[in-house]
Amino acid sequence: MKTIFQLLSSPTDSSFIVKQYYQPEFVAPLHFHHAYELIYIVKSYGKFYGENRVMNFSEGEIYCFGPGFAHCFYNEKSFVATGEMAHSVVIQFTEDFLGKEFFEKPEMRKIKFFLHSTQLGIKISKPDEQLKELFMQIRDLQGMSSIMTLLHLLDLLSQQKKDKLSFVTITHEKNMANDKDSEKMEIIIKYIMDNFKEDLNIKKAASIAFLNEAAFCRYFKRRAKKTFSQFVNDVRITHAIRLLTDKDCSISEVCYECGYNNLSYFNRQFRLIVGKTPFEYRKEMNLEFF
Repeated sequence: MKTIFQLLSSPTDSSFIVKQYYQPEFVAPLHFHHAYELIYIVKSYGKFYGENRVMNFSEGEIYCFGPGFAHCFYNEKSFVATGEMAHSVVIQFTEDFLGKEFFEKPEMRKIKFFLHSTQLGIKISKPDEQLKELFMQIRDLQGMSSIMTLLHLLDLLSQQKKDKLSFVTITHEKNMANDKDSEKMEIIIKYIMDNFKEDLNIKKAASIAFLNEAAFCRYFKRRAKKTFSQFVNDVRITHAIRLLTDKDCSISEVCYECGYNNLSYFNRQFRLIVGKTPFEYRKEMNLEFF
């Protein structure tokens, strides 16, 4: 199992990294690194975990992370079952990849502010086609063309309207590369993501992390900033939000599909986390509901 810190290996003929992934499912563990990272999800969907928050992710979205931002993408079993390949384009670069003073120039002010904001993690749900096209173009470019395309991409990202952006978290704590217990967190998060529709129990989670129940509870709350039960509810309600956009799925079906066996309890948890009932949420989405 890999540790949470990921050391980047820069190509000798480029000052930044561009990677393209075609996989049956995303396999990178919960990790962070010293670089900025821009990710375009070309094809895939599932759950995203970043800095103690769980969100849905879908194809067509763009994510931007600053140095030290811990994150991981988990494909849902329903996506893996389709047999389609998860596809993403990833760009990684350090703050000084064009020189220590480059982003201090007056013309770079907006881009510098945007890069600073990525410390909280940024999600762009409905990016312009031009943004997506630049990600696809940069895969095949070299030399000055690749640098100019990346700067163009950063310029467009820095000009995105607020209604297109959402922050993953409101605070950021830098992770340390020598964090020895990060492997445990990866194992636990994967267990929850893979099994949240089932009857999860804290004893099982503690056992796979090789901790007794009391030690596990202390460890998990310290790392996740919430209890195991609260985190499981976050994952389930996040999944419910995705399912509620499906007109063919009733609210009671959503309840059971998310791992709940009591509709009243599901409604209470949804209201606690989202601030409204599933019925109200679906109505606001202007969807037909049952």
